[in-house]
Amino acid sequence: MADRAAGAMSLPDDWPAHPDLRLSLNHMGTFDWDLDKGLLHLDQSALDVFDVTAEEFDGRPQSLALRVPHGEAARLDGLVTQALRSGSSSYGAYFRIRCRDGSLRWTHTQGAVRRDSRGRPHRIIGIVRDATQELADSSARVELDAERRRQTSVVESTTAALAHARTVQDVIDVLKDSHGLERLGATSMVMGLLEAGRIHLVAEGPEGSFVPGTRYTRVDEQYPMSEVIRTLAPRFIESKEDFAESYPRLWPHVRGLGITSAAYMPLIAQARPIGALGLLYSDKTGFTSEERNLLVALGSSIAQSLQRAVLFEQEHDLAEGLQQAMLPRRIPSVPGAQIAVRYRSARLGRDIGGDWYDVIPLPGGRVGAVIGDVQGHDTHAAAVMGQLRIVLRAYAAEGHTPATVMARASVFLHELDTDRFATCVYAEADPTTGVVQVVRAGHMDPLRLSADGETRRVTVSGGMPLGLSAEFGRLEYPVATIELDPGETLLLYTDGLVERPGTDLDDGLRALTGLIRNGPRNLQLLADRLCEESDERAGEDDVALLLLRRHGVAAAHAGGRLQQHVAQNDPEALASARHMILAAVRAWGAGERADEIELAADELVTNALMHTDGGAIVTARVLPGVERRLRVEVEDRSTALPRRRDAGESGVSGRGLMLVDRLADVWGVESRGSGKCVWCEFAVPDPVAAERAPA
Repeated sequence: MADRAAGAMSLPDDWPAHPDLRLSLNHMGTFDWDLDKGLLHLDQSALDVFDVTAEEFDGRPQSLALRVPHGEAARLDGLVTQALRSGSSSYGAYFRIRCRDGSLRWTHTQGAVRRDSRGRPHRIIGIVRDATQELADSSARVELDAERRRQTSVVESTTAALAHARTVQDVIDVLKDSHGLERLGATSMVMGLLEAGRIHLVAEGPEGSFVPGTRYTRVDEQYPMSEVIRTLAPRFIESKEDFAESYPRLWPHVRGLGITSAAYMPLIAQARPIGALGLLYSDKTGFTSEERNLLVALGSSIAQSLQRAVLFEQEHDLAEGLQQAMLPRRIPSVPGAQIAVRYRSARLGRDIGGDWYDVIPLPGGRVGAVIGDVQGHDTHAAAVMGQLRIVLRAYAAEGHTPATVMARASVFLHELDTDRFATCVYAEADPTTGVVQVVRAGHMDPLRLSADGETRRVTVSGGMPLGLSAEFGRLEYPVATIELDPGETLLLYTDGLVERPGTDLDDGLRALTGLIRNGPRNLQLLADRLCEESDERAGEDDVALLLLRRHGVAAAHAGGRLQQHVAQNDPEALASARHMILAAVRAWGAGERADEIELAADELVTNALMHTDGGAIVTARVLPGVERRLRVEVEDRSTALPRRRDAGESGVSGRGLMLVDRLADVWGVESRGSGKCVWCEFAVPDPVAAERAPA
């Protein structure tokens, strides 16, 4: 019943010392509520209205709980609280009480709020009366209509609360929280979903109410949820006796829970049952026609939300399975390095995105590390991610430079039948030398972690996201080259790791830096900690991360192989190749000859780029044999054989092979199908033999 505002009451401040006899003569009870002490005084007429004796009432408002149903009490408490907070001087309301015989009758109360000089409420005085006959008169129908509107608003408010529910558990949480049960007027609820002809209990009701053997039940069993699903009609259990007689298998398990009535509704969506909902009451018997209509309407609203949640979870499971199938099932072991990868789906939204990682074994002990994020959060993003991961792996395995790998992947995505783009970082690392080449496509810069946890950003100029760079004809991807010292770690990650609601990206990076500094040094434990922090934030985006750590002991290696493709018009690739060769041969024990080998390799590559129409492939490797030799090979597509010639005193070219001839122990040219290979070899000391030699 809607609350009716009351006018100011002319009760004396010292009431009830001098009660107004006119109130008693009109069968109106009076009350005086001391808010500071929490005590409520009821005169005899008020006690009669509540159908309690003076011995049963101890002056505490809670003592009336047996007479005021839970839903009515919650509504009255809300009304009084609003009046006290808003500064109102009075309030009025119709509400129902339960008499000793179990019947319900309407009652009306009107209260006046007394405040001190500061406006703080300290006392409420008022009247309470039996309003049953009044509401039977036509003059009270307005209030009854308002009550019906209130019941209608219950459907609307519940529907609004369910609008944000995306999973079955979300629906259950909305209905089971205190506000949800208060709206429904129930003390607890149970819910079952129809799955393959059986009812799966997904919400158990009050604590301790689970009946063994009812987690999954058949539709033809003698349970209330089974009945409403079979008949597609609601079942209202109006008393404990009705419950015990109708469901003798269930009642012995729930009789001690104080349940006095229950309402079970079939949850029907698109003309078929998807489950059942049971509302359990401990303070009422019987259901009015208005209450039945209200619960049937609620059941329809809940069924629609539940169907959306079931469909969402099915799509989510499909997308998650698709994504997991497309991520690497195992991470290869890489000599000289340790790798940790993690993926976490978003805790808010719960959609599946296009985040991915990959670890690609490459020739010569090198490894490719990929982290990326396809635009969008749906099954299509996951499908595009899977295809993009495959082509990146293929291009890297073919021996292309990191810049070429990224450019070709962008062209592939642009030509794919999709409107999605992707950001990505690709790092090609040689754990033997510590040399890492990094390219970036619209993604965040990697981080470099020292052995003691200090974190630095690896600045990479980068290019446009994959797909967009091909669309706008900007396929240049600058390469950044760094050297990881023993014990250092490279961290690649997606933006979900650093994004925090209400803060910018720099704040997130600072928080991540602090977390790494104070986090564990063990790589796997560090990866777990970073993901746990993301889980605690309940972020709106997925998180993928890849940690690559170079082993902490730097030792000369007895052998190795390094291969690099150098495009004809790519000065950065040429500089990167020189840098990698120098680092590699030093790690392989070239000693004092490392600079000579680098210079000879540079001359051979430059010669190939200047005098042929295509790029070149440079390979450095240690040859097996009694005498340890290090060989550098440069392949190109030209069949024309190079020749050594003198440049003359003023010549600016022609010195390349002459320089190689003086630096190398031996050099030569070999035909290779459609091209040729120019090679040179250097005798280098054996680090293993040197370690064994007597001092």
